[in-house]
Amino acid sequence: MNTHASVLDRYSDAAKAREEALCCPVDYDRSLLEMLPQEIIEKDYGCGDPSRYVQPGDTVLDLGSGSGKICYMAAHLVGEGGHVIGVDMNDDMLALARKYQGQMAQKLGGDRVRFVKGYIHDLALDLAEMEDHLAAHPVKSEKDMAALQVWQARQRHERPLIADASVDLVISNCVLNLVDDAAKPKLVHEIFRVLKPGGRIAISDIVADEEVPAHLKADPTLWSGCISGAFGEHEFVQAFVDAGFQAVRIDKWSAEAWQVVEGIEFRSVTVTAVKPEGKECLDYGHAVIYRGPFAEVRDEEGHIFPRGERIAVCARTYKALTTGSHRDDFLGIAPAVLGEPKAWCAPHGTRRPAAVTKGGVFDVACDADGNCC
Repeated sequence: MNTHASVLDRYSDAAKAREEALCCPVDYDRSLLEMLPQEIIEKDYGCGDPSRYVQPGDTVLDLGSGSGKICYMAAHLVGEGGHVIGVDMNDDMLALARKYQGQMAQKLGGDRVRFVKGYIHDLALDLAEMEDHLAAHPVKSEKDMAALQVWQARQRHERPLIADASVDLVISNCVLNLVDDAAKPKLVHEIFRVLKPGGRIAISDIVADEEVPAHLKADPTLWSGCISGAFGEHEFVQAFVDAGFQAVRIDKWSAEAWQVVEGIEFRSVTVTAVKPEGKECLDYGHAVIYRGPFAEVRDEEGHIFPRGERIAVCARTYKALTTGSHRDDFLGIAPAVLGEPKAWCAPHGTRRPAAVTKGGVFDVACDADGNCC
């Protein structure tokens, strides 16, 4: 089965006429939908709402941007200081998204959305530039193919479509399952590559509660319909852990299966995670207290946090645990006077004496009304 051709053909058709079989019910922010052209809404095919994770000023990358719906929603949320890039390999979908670009720029007060042609598992390769190259240098022999591969490698290095560490937030909406299984590990590593240190992901996709058998994977209709290429439940989360992400979290989980095929349940799941800062782990005297409710927890780096204990952490770990998705789970204690930085060498689970942080600043979570505890 040629999954690539199957996906291209089906989504080209879906860009021209709405295909109900690709629609998974999603509760989007209606105030954001009101500004969108109806055609973009009707020909969008997703299973979640990653726009909910966009922050003002973000540079956002939308993988498999399709009709452009999530891109335009994100463009409103990032504000004047942000930017949104939509990547898609399908010319018909790109044409649909670009059709309303001028109109949306007027509504948004600026043209801060860019749509580019590329593979989501090879974000350095500029497909539009490659097509121009092939028009001038068609491949007619094995020698020509070797020359093309040399050109591709040079283009990825010198003029990558999406540069290393250039994006604050990577989002996608039901497209990772469309990538061939052999390319999925590269896809997740490409997401890691383009994110800035501290960058985030919000990936909505379809997952399967059991392993998808080979005969279903070989069905092109099921593959292009976001079914047979689905990650397994654990596999979906583990792919991001294996790529080096931290704070990997199942943030949304559809209680009801979207489809059931041969007893296998396929449902929408949204995973969030963070790319580590990558800075040297330096000890300034910080500590954190895990709030509970569990007796203890352990992070991806092996740090152990017993409930209610002042645990010594380096400045990098302190920031990771007191901001973002961990903020509600930990109390942060910055020393009143920062110590001289020294390379971290304490064993995991080392307690920080209260005397070190006495009089320090507690970094605790606050609610929407500013009430802190």
